Amino acid sequence: MAITFVVQGVTIGAYAARLAGVVTSRIATSISLFNLFMTFGRLANLFSSITLGPLTDHAAERARGFYVAHDLASLGALQGTVLWQLRLIVFAGTVGMFAFSVMLPWFIYLFQRGVRSFERRGSIPHSLFRLADPAVVRDIIFSYRMPSSERLRSFSPSVLPKRMLIFNVVIYAVYSIGVVSSYYASLLDISAARTALSLSGIINGIGTIAFTLFVDPTASLIMDEAVQGKRPTEHVRSMVFWLAVTAIIGTLISQVILWPAAKLIEIVAHFFTHIHQ
Repeated sequence: MAITFVVQGVTIGAYAARLAGVVTSRIATSISLFNLFMTFGRLANLFSSITLGPLTDHAAERARGFYVAHDLASLGALQGTVLWQLRLIVFAGTVGMFAFSVMLPWFIYLFQRGVRSFERRGSIPHSLFRLADPAVVRDIIFSYRMPSSERLRSFSPSVLPKRMLIFNVVIYAVYSIGVVSSYYASLLDISAARTALSLSGIINGIGTIAFTLFVDPTASLIMDEAVQGKRPTEHVRSMVFWLAVTAIIGTLISQVILWPAAKLIEIVAHFFTHIHQ
């Protein structure tokens, strides 16, 4: 839960790089920082599967014993317990997104400093090492300003393409359970467990491609138009806010589709496992 909290939260913090790029007029540099954080989030999500492995491995051993003994009642109870454990892990990601959304003003300021530091030093690792300076940390902490309710209401979704926001909801609903649903599917059909686990990478890959096709280009276009003066900077602030909100909504919806997604993965895995027959 702690790993998922951080991983999902980092993806929200990365949105701040877009606004920092508009404020500093350094679009290319800010996109590089955004891609760095998003790549870190994707990679860390794969590492989080290491913690899921022992959970489902232990459950699979017990499930195999119940299956052999035809103890379907105990098997169903075990699957129900694991399902709730996985739901808690997914919910930890939702909480992480909300927590990091509250800290977006910090991230925006941090990225602004990061862009300027990178211009002076020409190296992202050297710029990151600056975070070890107590003076820099103190400056970042005291820079935080909690936005007022009036300020939040000023972020209107009407200035943004509805398709981008809808796709962001769908993508995060699927991405949040890509790994989790595959692990649960491996418990639903023990004979196709390894095939079900292998499908998690495909699901996350599809989610990444969908984000690159339907969300990222539109967000970049809005940034370019803001820098060129075709849009006010407030539209970019609204975009960052609503991308964070729709991502959180997506993770909440993922709770609804977790079991159906696992069941679909189980069916696909079972088909490919027994297709040779």
